Amino acid sequence: MELIKAKTLLSAYRSNSDWFGHHYNLNIYKGCSHGCIYCDSRSDCYRIENFDEVRAKDQALLTLEKELKSKRKKGVIGSGAMSDPYNPQEAFALLTRGSLLLIDKYEYGISLTTKSTLIERDLDVLIRIRKHSPVLVLMTITTADDGLASVIEPHSSSTSQRFETLRKISAAQIPTGILLMPILPWINDTSENIRDIIVKANACGVKYIYPAFGVTLRQNQREYYFEQLDRHFPGLRDKYVRAYGERYVCESPRAGVLSELFEKECRRLGILTKMSSIIQDYQSGFKDEQLKLF
Repeated sequence: MELIKAKTLLSAYRSNSDWFGHHYNLNIYKGCSHGCIYCDSRSDCYRIENFDEVRAKDQALLTLEKELKSKRKKGVIGSGAMSDPYNPQEAFALLTRGSLLLIDKYEYGISLTTKSTLIERDLDVLIRIRKHSPVLVLMTITTADDGLASVIEPHSSSTSQRFETLRKISAAQIPTGILLMPILPWINDTSENIRDIIVKANACGVKYIYPAFGVTLRQNQREYYFEQLDRHFPGLRDKYVRAYGERYVCESPRAGVLSELFEKECRRLGILTKMSSIIQDYQSGFKDEQLKLF
């Protein structure tokens, strides 16, 4: 695996983050090999060449430890926004695990977003972190069907495997959630799919689901996505062009119906869906005392 230079790993502190309460962002890898056909991180604006090739930050753990020691404010570190922290290379590189050990050592919180069952390996560290700081595990799930997932997310863990991982992590009293996004127009935007995901999430002890009923397309990512549509869903490209043109946000034509169904089912099962409620819930118990230090 290629190593690339990086002066810093943590973003600047944010006191009022509206994305799962993250105070810092951490991307210890660059690029992703999961091959999801819809990934916005492939867009030119992020300047990630050869996106499907995973590269690691040189001296990553040494750099991260220096930053954690020098920060004036502690907080929740989010990882998984631009590249999956549990890409296949992590199995031997151990950089995400090393990061978690440092986050535990310096008593920060952690929020991880992944599509990989490899996160189960680090459950022991997550349990330790949870004793002093907030912990949240988010699994991206877009379809309840393993067959469809193998087409739109070809190198990720299967959907059924992801649900099983959520079950194990929830059973360890770690708060878990699902990113129900993207919901691709005319592909996975069915009522049956949304209902299936919610029911299976509830059975696995998932506390939160945060949705987006559409997909974003821009720059070269649009062309890549269309190429994949031509390959796997012949004729659908033309439907997208007619409906959305060059639009960045391509909302499902069924977004209204799906949103209503989603809220009704989650309310029935007691699953939280509002960002403010999710943040308040998983950080509860830390706010009064420790989060003042954060």
